[in-house]
Amino acid sequence: MNRYTKETAFTEILMLVLAAIFMIPIYYLIITTFKTPADAVSHPMGLPVNITFDNYIRAFKAMNYFHVLSNNLIITISSVAGIVLFSAMAAYSLVRRTNHFNRIVFLLFMVGMMVPYQMGILALYKQVAELGIMNTLSGVVLIEICYCLPFSIFLIKSFISSTVPFELEEAARVDGCGVWRTFWQIVFPLLTPVIATVAILNTLGVWNDFMTPLLFLQSRSKGVLLLEVFRNIGQFSTDWTSFFPMMLLAVAPLILFYIFMQKYIINGITSGSLKG
Repeated sequence: MNRYTKETAFTEILMLVLAAIFMIPIYYLIITTFKTPADAVSHPMGLPVNITFDNYIRAFKAMNYFHVLSNNLIITISSVAGIVLFSAMAAYSLVRRTNHFNRIVFLLFMVGMMVPYQMGILALYKQVAELGIMNTLSGVVLIEICYCLPFSIFLIKSFISSTVPFELEEAARVDGCGVWRTFWQIVFPLLTPVIATVAILNTLGVWNDFMTPLLFLQSRSKGVLLLEVFRNIGQFSTDWTSFFPMMLLAVAPLILFYIFMQKYIINGITSGSLKG
């Protein structure tokens, strides 16, 4: 018992030390946002001598914060809604219709998980230009939906196979429900845990996506938060007291979202969303 207690105490101390080490960059990031440039150079790890909010005021103006934040929200909400809708319908069809054609379709989706996004970027760029959706938020939304579908279909398909009983659908059909009504009124409400997991994971991914907006949104009025952070980096030098507030403002909405929604990720996983 004593040995077990000592091992547990050692593990807890080790985890606390590691947590403290990992918190150092976050601490440095936050305190630097309240410093003047001279204070940041002379006391990089110390607390601010004179706390200032001028860095945040300049960051708001330089980024045109609320405008690019609205672009981020439009892209993220539209993309996640499309991913949830299309992946749920596709996964349901792939589970309940186990013919040879559907198995081939599912394998094609799985190939989409294995092929890196960067491999098809040239062909994708040409296709987006030919469709006339270059430099539009809708074009970025369409790309995000298509790119995130394979993994979302895999999660929802696994969840339906292991958790949703087929007998419920048979009973609904006996009562006169068609395929659409059975899916939306019987099956879809049962998918709440995995739908929440898919929505949260894709929200994190779409919000943090830098490459797609960089390549397909040339106009600054269509920019997103990470693009504005990137555009305010100097070519030869960077004022970190101005740059760090931009970084913090860019990730702050996502941090708040994750804090309030992280329990749904755990619920989705423990309810069988990752079971085969």
